Amino acid sequence: MTPTNPSKYSVPVIKKDQPDDTYKFQPLPAPTGQYPYHLSLQQISPEVNEDTTVFHMFGDTGSIGNPAFQHFVAAAMAKQYESDEDEKPQFLYHLGDVVYTFGEADKYSTQFFEPYQKYPGPIFAIAGNHDSDVNPNAVKPYKSLDAFKAVFCDTERRPITFGRGVERKSMIQPNIYWTLKTPLANIIGLHSNVPKFGVVTPDQRRWFKEELKAAALEQSEKALIVALHHAPYSADINHGSSIPMIEFLEEAFEETGVLPDIVFSGHVHNYQRFAKKYKNGKVVPFIVAGAGGYDELHPVAQLSDPRFFTDSKLFEGVNLESYADNKHGFLKIAIKKTNGKLTLSGKYYTIPHEELPDIEMTTTLADQFVLDL
Repeated sequence: MTPTNPSKYSVPVIKKDQPDDTYKFQPLPAPTGQYPYHLSLQQISPEVNEDTTVFHMFGDTGSIGNPAFQHFVAAAMAKQYESDEDEKPQFLYHLGDVVYTFGEADKYSTQFFEPYQKYPGPIFAIAGNHDSDVNPNAVKPYKSLDAFKAVFCDTERRPITFGRGVERKSMIQPNIYWTLKTPLANIIGLHSNVPKFGVVTPDQRRWFKEELKAAALEQSEKALIVALHHAPYSADINHGSSIPMIEFLEEAFEETGVLPDIVFSGHVHNYQRFAKKYKNGKVVPFIVAGAGGYDELHPVAQLSDPRFFTDSKLFEGVNLESYADNKHGFLKIAIKKTNGKLTLSGKYYTIPHEELPDIEMTTTLADQFVLDL
């Protein structure tokens, strides 16, 4: 969907008068694996194709109001997984907010295990603010990310006690922030914690810069992908852009001299594709894909809405090229090597926005893009 509506913003926005909620920051749990926190896709899927890396991606799937959309999106992806032979997905990468409203273990059975019990592939994830938050009124006290670690950052793959019999086993991600190594991509997954606009710890900042430099050594052979929950750029009415995440990323890019090929985020419950042109001429897409199932969607803001402004040097060279803000959906990313050349293509699919869509679970291709790497 091209943003041709002249009444809506076509650039990122900042929401005025937002309270400082950095006090909600939660300490990170200890890693379960060894530094520098790498996991090879081949460890999970030994038969992975060396010339093609294809995966699904989205965020913000948990739902406490109307869970129907979460199930519909999951069913549409599972159908695509089974039927698309040319670009068969190899895994799902979740951009955070697996469960709402707090990251309690008893929320995972209905919000994660049941909806994705028929998804054929492995599921990796970074944690969102809701996954990381702690319910102060919990009957049984717990620490931030206890349940997320049990599901995604285990030391071995095994059944999960609070999965209520669903066959999916735990994942062995080595840390809350980590890098997935695939044949054609390095996916650096960040943890941006609980506050509304994100917080990144000093240790993670140092690690991220090291990962950027290490991935840059392979950038001629592999795509360099950055994933984080809080969206750096957004034009939505609920959150708007995250100045802390923009400043964090740009400082890391500037210090290392390394630019990723693409940046993915969630947090905002819609789909937006921004393009940022850097001084060296490189254009980096910043994509928001947070309409994975939570029933409340976030529309792009109207130009007439007085709650927003766009006058920031942080937005120089950034434009909103496409969006879908009124339907749930998911991304399929395909990275291919042909005659020594690497391309990354993305397709964003939406599902019908009604409680009982057609039984065939028909999806609509709402946006697509191709990067020559």
